[in-house]
Amino acid sequence: MQAMVLKELGRPLVWTDLPDRSPGPGEIRVKVSACAVCRTDLHVVDGDLPNPVLPVIPGHEIVGRIDALGEGVEGLQLGERVGIPWLGHSCGACSYCAAGRENLCDHPLFTGFTRDGGFATAAIADARYAFPLGENGDDVSLAPLLCAGLIGWRSLVMAGEGHRVGLYGFGAAAHIVAQVAGWQGRSVFAFTRPGDVTTQGFARSLGVTWAGGSDEQPPQPLDAAIIYATSGELVPAALRALRKGGRVVCAGIHMSEIPGFPYDLLWGERQIMSVANLTRQDGLDFLGLAPRIGIVTHTNRYRLDQANQALSDLRAGRFEGAAVLVP
Repeated sequence: MQAMVLKELGRPLVWTDLPDRSPGPGEIRVKVSACAVCRTDLHVVDGDLPNPVLPVIPGHEIVGRIDALGEGVEGLQLGERVGIPWLGHSCGACSYCAAGRENLCDHPLFTGFTRDGGFATAAIADARYAFPLGENGDDVSLAPLLCAGLIGWRSLVMAGEGHRVGLYGFGAAAHIVAQVAGWQGRSVFAFTRPGDVTTQGFARSLGVTWAGGSDEQPPQPLDAAIIYATSGELVPAALRALRKGGRVVCAGIHMSEIPGFPYDLLWGERQIMSVANLTRQDGLDFLGLAPRIGIVTHTNRYRLDQANQALSDLRAGRFEGAAVLVP
């Protein structure tokens, strides 16, 4: 197998030939057909996240077909198309797992961070954390659903049922969530970098009610705001756009320091909360609903050996939608 491997934090990934791997008990091996590139991959490569396991193969939005089954695997078959997400394993024994909150597990494994991921021609996964994808849709279009879609879905659920939803940072997750929220009958307000008229036009093409810069106020107070960008300065900006009783959801795994802000922005029973990872139930709920919604993911294809370029382009905001590596 071949892979793009992170051997040193802050350094480019290295194209590496590796021995073929066999799945252990309860595991599957997947021949990777597509792996989307997530902003979390940037945080892994840049060393923003603590305690990585190096060397590691990044990538956690994996689509492929099972070509080997480990002992004891049930409910999955050779040749079946599956998706492998960020949460790669939870302990099942801690208080969070016992309470049905495996996304907060004390002893988790994360695909592409603490276990090898999908920037490769093959990947090993815990069979219990792989989602059957069926045969509808092409592999490249489905790949961004495995994190941008799943975390987007969880963040939208956590935002509550308010009608006016603001999305700060209109990238891979927001362009999916905008379609979901629109399908639900909500009004979506898209916030981009100030002056980014290209991305604002992209947001309008997806049917948002309003699009503008993050330094602007929406034409109406928001019921909820979801922040996908990594800038902590957006937290007080989102609070400023919120009605009383509204909620700001921080959906990124990493964010820069949140600056101080006057209590008046929080007063009125406004809330700030974060999204941490996902549960398998999130995956079942969202992936079951996605075909009904008719989500169209906007993708930019890169060869597997172009992973460093894809990461660079993502960091610089050189494309709309999501980047996807294809072996």
